[in-house]
Amino acid sequence: MATLAPSLAFRPCCFNCGAVESSPPSKLCAASASASHYVFKSKCTRRPARLEVEKTLSAQVCQNAVTTRPDFRACASSSRVSVDETQPVFTPTTEVDELQKVSTYLFRTDLGGLVSVSVGEKNVNYAVTIDVSSLQTTRGGHKLVLIWGVYTSDSSSYMHLGSQCFTPDAKTGSIETPFTPTSFDTFALELGFEAKQTPFYLSFLLKSPLRDGSGDFEIRNHLSAKFCVPVGLNAGVPSPMGLSFSTDGSLNFAIFSRHAQGVVLCLYDDTTADRPALELDLDPYINRSGDIWHASMESTWNFVSYGYRFKGSFSQGDGYKSHLESVLLDPYAKIIVNSIPNHHDLGLPPKYLGRLCKEPDFDWGGDVHLNLPMEKLVVYRLNVMRFSEHKSSKLPPDIAGTFSGVTEKVHHLKDLGVNAILLEPILSFDEQKGPYFPRHFFSPTKLHGPSRGSISAINSMKEMVKKLHANGIEVLLEVVFTRTADGALQGIDDSSYYYAHRGEGIETTNVLNCNYPTVQQMILNSLRHWVTEFHIDGFCFINASSLLRGFHGEYLSRPPLIEAIAFDPLLSKAKLIADYWDPHGVAPKDTRFPHWKRWAELNTNFCNDVRNFFRGEGLLSDLATRLCGSGDIFSDGRGPAFSFNYIARNTGLPLVDLVSFSGGGLASELSWNCGEEGPTTKTAVLERRLKQIRNFLFVLYVSLGVPILNMGDECGQSSWGSPSYADRKPFDWNALATGFGIQITEFISFLSSFRLKRKENIDWHGSDHSPPRWEDPDCKFLAMRLKVDKAESQLSSESSQTKGDLYIACNAADHSESVVLPPPPEGMTWHHLVDTALPFPGFFSTEGKPVLEQMAGLYTYEMKPYSCTLFEASNGND
Repeated sequence: MATLAPSLAFRPCCFNCGAVESSPPSKLCAASASASHYVFKSKCTRRPARLEVEKTLSAQVCQNAVTTRPDFRACASSSRVSVDETQPVFTPTTEVDELQKVSTYLFRTDLGGLVSVSVGEKNVNYAVTIDVSSLQTTRGGHKLVLIWGVYTSDSSSYMHLGSQCFTPDAKTGSIETPFTPTSFDTFALELGFEAKQTPFYLSFLLKSPLRDGSGDFEIRNHLSAKFCVPVGLNAGVPSPMGLSFSTDGSLNFAIFSRHAQGVVLCLYDDTTADRPALELDLDPYINRSGDIWHASMESTWNFVSYGYRFKGSFSQGDGYKSHLESVLLDPYAKIIVNSIPNHHDLGLPPKYLGRLCKEPDFDWGGDVHLNLPMEKLVVYRLNVMRFSEHKSSKLPPDIAGTFSGVTEKVHHLKDLGVNAILLEPILSFDEQKGPYFPRHFFSPTKLHGPSRGSISAINSMKEMVKKLHANGIEVLLEVVFTRTADGALQGIDDSSYYYAHRGEGIETTNVLNCNYPTVQQMILNSLRHWVTEFHIDGFCFINASSLLRGFHGEYLSRPPLIEAIAFDPLLSKAKLIADYWDPHGVAPKDTRFPHWKRWAELNTNFCNDVRNFFRGEGLLSDLATRLCGSGDIFSDGRGPAFSFNYIARNTGLPLVDLVSFSGGGLASELSWNCGEEGPTTKTAVLERRLKQIRNFLFVLYVSLGVPILNMGDECGQSSWGSPSYADRKPFDWNALATGFGIQITEFISFLSSFRLKRKENIDWHGSDHSPPRWEDPDCKFLAMRLKVDKAESQLSSESSQTKGDLYIACNAADHSESVVLPPPPEGMTWHHLVDTALPFPGFFSTEGKPVLEQMAGLYTYEMKPYSCTLFEASNGND
């Protein structure tokens, strides 16, 4: 007996009752059978009026049918199917008026006739109309019978509908229903089903008695396979990706997989269930457009979450082959739920599902992007969880360590003079490896929500952004698009999402192929999502050197992703920062990050050169280059505002450890312990360390570019000499009340408010007002004079004091320097504002003490070893 070829088919799973394996018809889906309702209606007068359609999806299915059972197992069909999804054009006919959202399927029979099946909603339920026309009945009479059944797992296990009028076949569970002839070769029939039973498949064949009365002959499609149509499940559309909701309430699913031989949509009615309640095996000829698999449903009833299984997709390595049957998370899901938390304990990858609901509404209350100029930014990098989880934060347990915790501590950010925060990755990540191993790109991790739930995380993050904007603070995100957590996207289409072969610098199996078109589009959609839905102001791209790689791991001069972001109408308005760090050191030495005058960069050279200089090993020219905006990097059409400068960051030694540890394997940190390794009680060492910390902060804030302060450096938090990210501790709010915390916090606040962008007219000086000794590697003194324009000076004359030039000097030598200041502008006097060698609170001042003129008309100042000074010319009273 020929096999059935459905246009769509379910994976083995029973609807409603939760069974997952095929069972004999007498035992299958008892719960569903008892609740089922069946309506039969013959159309005796005329066929329904022809419905006009707005769009038609036609698919030519493959010629080779694959069978697993000789009688009923579903297989691929070669019939040509037309699917029409439209609203009907209403006519006076009552039957047609009742039908809504009609989909039409057109089949050819093996006798040359046509079978048209229309599936539409009728009084909230579903009506299936079957019309048979042009049927060649030379062998049979004018009678036609429909042999049919419905199933939700496979066609060998029909659901019993509990009808009292029609008794199913005891062996197959099928039902025989006669057609009503409407003309010589035309027959019609209508079946009705309760909507709560959908989605399912209607499988049928036609039977007609032979003219000689010797028996019956069966009529199938032109491949001698059964006819099959979905009820409550439509073809859907390929865009937008992920889960989307139509205005009529229907749900559309769309996911990419180029190499999968089949895709199964899995629906769960309980997020703690190990197996889905319903599995929909998408037909590659109806539910696939190009490489996008898609389907739509009118309602999900009691289903709460969803995922996908992929058949025949290629995975990387043997480690993932055993998980090909796992249900995987939709890469475009907006709300994530964690299912079966103990999977990790069982040696299986964590299981995450998308939630079947819309994103929660949020009242932004007129919030808009601040669009602060780059040159005005003062940035504070923080980890959301570590920022407020410590008990010293004195926040309630449900608030500590969350986005709401950041909101509660906004006063600290304002005290520091910060107008932008840079959040370490907050996208859903591998909880074992940390935030730099994302598993998803469209949702914040639920760990940062007040109730540790996905929706609370979304709402509290939006509330955080809204409040920060109200306080004049922008929000920037660190994002990682170069690698993922294990099991994040593996199993969907590994050869598209990931590098198929390990190349130079590609050592792991979870390195994303970012410039592959599909991955590139996913990244662009993710970034747009954060800008539009969360009002994020900009992004810092971690390991940005990997974004330059092509399909085969080669470095590209014009990477498609980088260029697409730079010219995207929405993203080009956001702040784009490349953390151009090459973790493997394999990038060509002459490789520069392509920027199109839109990309800024984290300035690693600034960090290295400043650290080197203050430990006595750097060159004057290196320090000068960093102080005046790193022209060696940013003079290519961008300018100093594109340089994001830092001394310490969240990976490597924190600021206090840079001056306390330098032994062991810390050579790459360019640190100096100031005379003794680790903790000490020696006053001279402690004083030297304090001066060095002040020096680092001073140069960070007076240099041209954007300063980035790392969380905890303002209060001296230590990792005890470990550069590992895992050894960073939660922020200790008690440390702000210590002597160190008070003076450093006040110093940072002073420097933030003092930042003036006087970029022109820089004069360089040695200690005796002569030119610097650029060629002398032993010289550790450098000074520069920043001359203010007359127009700028006039603008400041509204205050009680007219401000003039600035004079900045750095002495990294182990001995004092007698500095001769240049003559101040006429009518002004030099005022000393900062000397990092002086004790607190006198080492900085907003007004400053005047520097008295010495003999021969010279202004001199004695600078201590390892110190920095700042002078400002003004006409204030002495």
